Amino acid sequence: MEICSCFISFKPSLNFFHSSQVILRNSISASTSTTKTRVKKISEDLQKESEKILEWISVCSQVSTFTSTSMGKSIARKGNIPFGKSLEESQKLLNQTTAAVLLPQPLDFSGIEDITEIVKSSVERERRTISELCSVKRTLRSARELLEQLEKVSCDEDSSIRYSPLLNILENCNFLNELAQKIEYCIDCNRSVILDRASEDLGNIRSERKRNMDNLESLLKDVSNMIYRAGAIDSPLVTKRRSRMCVGIRAAYKSMLPEGLVLNTSSTGATYFVEPRDAVELNNMEVRLSNSERYEELAILSFLTLEIAESESDIMYLLDRVLELDLASARAAYARWINGVCPILGQTRESDKTCDSFSVDIEGIRHPVFLESSLRGSSSEESIFPMPIDIKIGCTRKVVVISGPNTGGKTASMKTLGLASLMSKAGMFLPARNEPKLPWFDLVLADIGDQQSLEQSLSTFSGHISRISNILEVASKESLVLIDEIGCGTDPSEGVALSASILMYIKDRVNLAVVTTHYADLSNLKDKDARFENAAMEFCLETLKPTYRVLWGSIGNSNALSIAKSIGFNRKVLERAHIWVDKLMPDKQKKRKGLLYQSLAEERNILEAEATKAASLHSEVMKIYHEIQEEARDLVRREATLKANEIKKVQNELKAAMSQIEAVVKDFDNQLSAGKPDEFNLMIRKSEAAIASIAEAHRPTGDYSITEIEDTSYVPQVGEQVHVKGLGNKLATIVEAPGHDGMALVQYGKIRVRVKKSNIRALPSDKSDTATVALPKRLGQLHRKSAPIKINQNDEVPYGPAIQTSKNTVDLRGMRVEEALRELSMALSGTRSKEVLFVIHGMGTGVVKERALELMSKHPRVAKFEQESPMNYGCTVAYIK
Repeated sequence: MEICSCFISFKPSLNFFHSSQVILRNSISASTSTTKTRVKKISEDLQKESEKILEWISVCSQVSTFTSTSMGKSIARKGNIPFGKSLEESQKLLNQTTAAVLLPQPLDFSGIEDITEIVKSSVERERRTISELCSVKRTLRSARELLEQLEKVSCDEDSSIRYSPLLNILENCNFLNELAQKIEYCIDCNRSVILDRASEDLGNIRSERKRNMDNLESLLKDVSNMIYRAGAIDSPLVTKRRSRMCVGIRAAYKSMLPEGLVLNTSSTGATYFVEPRDAVELNNMEVRLSNSERYEELAILSFLTLEIAESESDIMYLLDRVLELDLASARAAYARWINGVCPILGQTRESDKTCDSFSVDIEGIRHPVFLESSLRGSSSEESIFPMPIDIKIGCTRKVVVISGPNTGGKTASMKTLGLASLMSKAGMFLPARNEPKLPWFDLVLADIGDQQSLEQSLSTFSGHISRISNILEVASKESLVLIDEIGCGTDPSEGVALSASILMYIKDRVNLAVVTTHYADLSNLKDKDARFENAAMEFCLETLKPTYRVLWGSIGNSNALSIAKSIGFNRKVLERAHIWVDKLMPDKQKKRKGLLYQSLAEERNILEAEATKAASLHSEVMKIYHEIQEEARDLVRREATLKANEIKKVQNELKAAMSQIEAVVKDFDNQLSAGKPDEFNLMIRKSEAAIASIAEAHRPTGDYSITEIEDTSYVPQVGEQVHVKGLGNKLATIVEAPGHDGMALVQYGKIRVRVKKSNIRALPSDKSDTATVALPKRLGQLHRKSAPIKINQNDEVPYGPAIQTSKNTVDLRGMRVEEALRELSMALSGTRSKEVLFVIHGMGTGVVKERALELMSKHPRVAKFEQESPMNYGCTVAYIK
């Protein structure tokens, strides 16, 4: 019993421990959640403050001038241009900007309005007006037209791929065509009225009201004319008073309208506005119908408002996509304005991290805010023309310490890097050269300027340290940290110690940190850790002015005394300061540092000179290369043009000759049908003479190409102009005569090249003893003008075996004599040289055969002819010269 009671008494203790554990876990979970919320709030506040410090809103304001919608302009002016929340999202934004830059013409956003408030009010069941409903319709139709514009420029496969980032924006949008059609069906937006067809009741009410109004106006016109004829009014007057139709009448004649209702009087009291008794019921009907029409119109507006409310999610999604497309177009226009280039975003893999690779590699970037005054063409002396700077940070570097003089550009360079990171993250191009490369940063955290706060009882140093503490708390391994004048505002020795400790701590916890300082000891951290890098702002000791150039890997001097001297500081004070500097800095160290700086400066000047020379040579080589390329393209174009012209000329000549011959043949056929048999021979001779004259007219007069015979004894002389086969037979000058290797040096323009002697041709002379006549150029020029050649059957011509095919056979059977001779003549003229033509004429009456043999015996192209075989007298073989 005691044991049992012990266990019973022990159970509450177990429950107590279990409850305590639950309470503890809940407490830890709540504490963790609270910590995450606090860190998130600090991160958001720091990001907003950093954007303000880096003047992000100024860049957004520049972009806002290129937006096309009120939504885009409002977002940009407030500095709320969205950032990519990941590397993929930022790359997507950059792809959209690139596609928008490539558009042949900007997108037309006219008709797009911010209907957000209209949609929200519709959801709250607030009836919308006609103008607001028309705004919704215009926006939906204009959004659809945006998609049609993109589809029009993406008609082929290449364009579709090029503009796909923009097409994808509107890919899943519902353009609510039915809603737009309903609004258009019910409302005439040009006149801002609801149409009769909006509902059947409205149409009936308006028809009835029109009939009633016609009756009322007719009645009042008759009454008014009666009053006028009675002299009770100067002119007929029908008007409206107190929303009722009435007539005007002089007070003295009021009795003309017994039982009429006086609605009003004129200011003098001389005229009464009276509603006749017969018009009372018609006026009452007008009031009732007018109220009914108004109620019906309100019902239609309520119906359309409800339709908008039901489509809220689709409309809001569509507005967001249109805004995204507008911002992409604005970023593209901004990129063209600043002559920007697309940055390359990404994280460098550990395997790619070498001494020669860069995580940040940006050449010639200008501060975009300072760039605005120069781009807008301001000629004011106060206008800032930013100097381009190069930012090159190795992949293995985590902390960069920039030193140098005040007003040397340290802070501006750091801000430029911060802005470049924000711009690339938001999908903007950078005002730089070549292909800028930088990592994607999840946070860009900056501590620049005085953080003093009297309200929070913070001194300059306290505000500075408090902000750095918050930065260290929220920064991640993908963050960029920018700190200006780290550790300033306190004792130099403690400031250096605290700054060095902060930098050693931060190097393992961020992607990249860039700090500026006047503490020389911080530049020594590079000697202890390879993840540190030094940079200096160049200062010209001759002019005592900064050059705003960043010298990566160098240590800069503050040059405080030199700057003080340049602005006219007290000479005695400066002399005493120099004495103190000499005491603080040993002579040997000072001398060694000066010599090292001088040596580095001289080496840099030599490298710059060599780079300039190399760039000049490269430019000249590329110029010559482009000249050769252009000459080659020009040669191809000229050859194609000459061929086209030659073909066209031959075709025109052939058409002209054929049309003339057809006219002669047609005329011959007409004469043949109408003539007498004894006139046939005369007709044939006339037609043959006409055709011969046509052939003579289109026969060349000595237009032969000349084929030159290579003269092996020809030796080009220095200074002689020749044609060079390798240069497209261009005219070149001999610089060096051919040597033992048979190679000569020729110059064509700025080009000097060695060519073989066999590729060199002398300029043609007037003598023709070194040329032989080759074949004519065109088919119509196959033989020269000459007397008919008589055929000698005994002459032997070297021909191949006579094998009959469809291509070398002409069949004259079944044709009339004239038609057969014409066909045979064309076949003989069209057969190539040294070939045979099989002429099938058959036996029959023998007339076709007789005339065919006669034609072949006189034809200038026929060398000889013979029957195909002793057993076949119906086919003759003609041998073509």
